[in-house]
Amino acid sequence: MTAPLTTTGPPPAGPGPVTGPPDTGRAPASTTPRSRLSAGLATTPGRLALATTVAVVACLVLGVTGFLAGNTQSAALRDAQRDAAQLVGTQELRNDLVSADATATNAFLVGGLEPAEARARYEASLTEAAEALPTLASTAHDAEAADLATVSDSVQRYSGLVESARANNRQGFPVGAAYLDQASAALRGEVLPTLDEVALSTSERVDDDLGSVSLAQVLLLFVLLGLVALGAVQLWLARRTHRVLNTGLAAASVALLVGGIVVTAAVLGGNGVARSVASGPYAATVATSQALALATDAKSMESFTLIKRGSGADFEESYQTSLDEARTLLTEAEDATETGIDGSRELLDAWDAKHAEIRELDDDGDWEAAVKAATSTAEGSAGAAFTAFSDHAHADVEATSTDAVNRLGSAATTAQIAAWVALVLGVAGAVAAAAGMNVRLKEYR
Repeated sequence: MTAPLTTTGPPPAGPGPVTGPPDTGRAPASTTPRSRLSAGLATTPGRLALATTVAVVACLVLGVTGFLAGNTQSAALRDAQRDAAQLVGTQELRNDLVSADATATNAFLVGGLEPAEARARYEASLTEAAEALPTLASTAHDAEAADLATVSDSVQRYSGLVESARANNRQGFPVGAAYLDQASAALRGEVLPTLDEVALSTSERVDDDLGSVSLAQVLLLFVLLGLVALGAVQLWLARRTHRVLNTGLAAASVALLVGGIVVTAAVLGGNGVARSVASGPYAATVATSQALALATDAKSMESFTLIKRGSGADFEESYQTSLDEARTLLTEAEDATETGIDGSRELLDAWDAKHAEIRELDDDGDWEAAVKAATSTAEGSAGAAFTAFSDHAHADVEATSTDAVNRLGSAATTAQIAAWVALVLGVAGAVAAAAGMNVRLKEYR
């Protein structure tokens, strides 16, 4: 009989509780991007990598925003420069046409063949106006270009009516005065209102351009943010590594500081230039040009008062109104300029005194003597007094407009250069910051 099979070892263990994977002495691997990022930032190399990113981004932010700030302001200044020159050109065109009309009207008083000097002045003013029209139209906005095209057609019509008046006046036909009335009505009813509308829209654009110059200052906040961020990275690194100087970060700091100062100075300076030009030479240019146009128009009214022979009270009233407005504008122009352009107001008053003498002669019944005084260009005459005022006012407009355009152009160039300086130094700072931080990262590899 076979003996039963027996075991000598312990019985097999039954199933026990699950205790998980064996302990390897390391933390379990992260399973999500967020947890992996948190784990990475918990280490010094991870924090150094983040600091490197912050430093590089700070440098690029300063470079790019500095470039945008300078570039934006430069563009606004260029627009203001262009539109200001366009406005001055439009007003000068208006002045040329009014001057031509004043000369033609004054020459009409002589009767017969007008003086050669007066004819030459009329043709010179009309030629300058005709030459200025295509140039202004080529640089104007679409709506303004269309308006200037209608002005060109009206000027040709005006010129034809003046020639008809001149031809009839030479032959002593009274109908010549009617043609002159039509010519003046066409100028004042069609041409000048259109030019005034063009000047108004251009002036509004100049104001918008000068206002846009200040908007670039908002971007300087990001420039400051870039400097603060880089400074914070250096402070953290110094405390973490107990090392005061990191060559790469120091170079980046110098680059950003220089770039920030350059672009900030340029943008703030450009804004200051825009404000000073708007209230200074630009304001003086507009006021003086408008005053010259009003005074020249008053010169035409003086002639029409005599042409109408006793029925020109309305023209005399227009003369006085225009002259009062011209005086006010010349006072504004003198107040607007730092150098204090002066003399035009006094010359205008001197011409007005001669006009008073003409009116006295006419009112006393000596019409022929009044006409002779109004048409004379001899020294001490009303014509010489008006020419002195006109020449002085033109010189003032030329000086102040040139000053305004040059200052705006110079500020635009400065802002453009500063923009590129900020961009180049921002990129260079980013490279230097990355190199400096990489030295620290290598210590942990």
